[in-house]
Amino acid sequence: MKHTAFYEIHKELGAKLVPFAGFEMPIEYSGITNEHMAVRNNVGVFDVSHMGEFWVKGPKALEFVQKVTSNDASVLSVGKAQYSCFPNGKGGIVDDLLVYRYEEDKYLLVVNAANIDKDWAWCNANNTVGAELENASDSISQLAIQGPNAVKVLQRLTDVDLSEIPYYSFVTGAFAGAENVIISNTGYTGAGGFELYMYNDDAVKIWKAIFEAGKEEGIQAIGLGARDTLRLEMGFCLYGNDIDDTTSPIEAGLGWITKFVDHKDFIDKEYLLKQKEEGVSRRLRGFILEERGIPRHGYEIVNENDEKIGEVTSGGMSPVLKKGIGLGYVKTGYTKFDTEIYIKIRNKKLKAKIVRLPFIK
Repeated sequence: MKHTAFYEIHKELGAKLVPFAGFEMPIEYSGITNEHMAVRNNVGVFDVSHMGEFWVKGPKALEFVQKVTSNDASVLSVGKAQYSCFPNGKGGIVDDLLVYRYEEDKYLLVVNAANIDKDWAWCNANNTVGAELENASDSISQLAIQGPNAVKVLQRLTDVDLSEIPYYSFVTGAFAGAENVIISNTGYTGAGGFELYMYNDDAVKIWKAIFEAGKEEGIQAIGLGARDTLRLEMGFCLYGNDIDDTTSPIEAGLGWITKFVDHKDFIDKEYLLKQKEEGVSRRLRGFILEERGIPRHGYEIVNENDEKIGEVTSGGMSPVLKKGIGLGYVKTGYTKFDTEIYIKIRNKKLKAKIVRLPFIK
């Protein structure tokens, strides 16, 4: 098992540690619901150092990023980021990722922990343009500080004016006495806040400084369990559940990160354009249970005649709504909002309704 720079801190805090993507990671500290609400209402800190980071450098950097990702990276100025995915050449998705334009000819790709090796192999196999690639995953630590009080706490530790950093933008600067920290207005919770990328040597010092600065607010450490419930309430896709090598970005509702512009050629462009124009046979949709129950990954979605029309990809109890919510692929005839569907839970058919995402506003 690999360990992040914060492993000893997690143990001291009494975190429940579990194997995740080859790392021993904290799933919870004080309980998932408590941690979830701390992020929605206050401020919490996630160790997300298990994520992967690849540098793409040199005069061919943009050409490479444009080829392997679905979004249009040419619109990024230095200091901007975008959500994107790697199409897999067969209509599916290798991974979803963040693309940062760090310098004129230097990009940072942030990929999912479970896919680092797969993504690295994919990038190298498709680097026909001669970009310079570097896998920096083992030398970078990452913290996500999320929640309505995140900015107030973090501002105490930097001279960078955080209120001047728009959503999906970043600044590289001094933070808590450490240099060259990427301070990024991004996150996976929908609660606002920042993600910090730092060298491993600075990691523990930065963690301690954040918790000292957030004492007054009652800042909390948050595990991966609440990270999952928070992203689900926002309807954000989780790789391996809602998207994978068999799901296309068009089916997954990720058409907005799939840009069919003349100046961009990318893997699967023609296939995905055809899907966009001709339509698909299923779509990823959010649903809310109208009866008591908790939907889980893999549960069948059926119509009133008990015919299978889809499958749950992510599900759980929303701590905010106090109702069962989920995502799942459903046949096109059932994708309209307010359509009545049923989730099969232990041979019982529970009524649910297709809703517009996010689940909470």
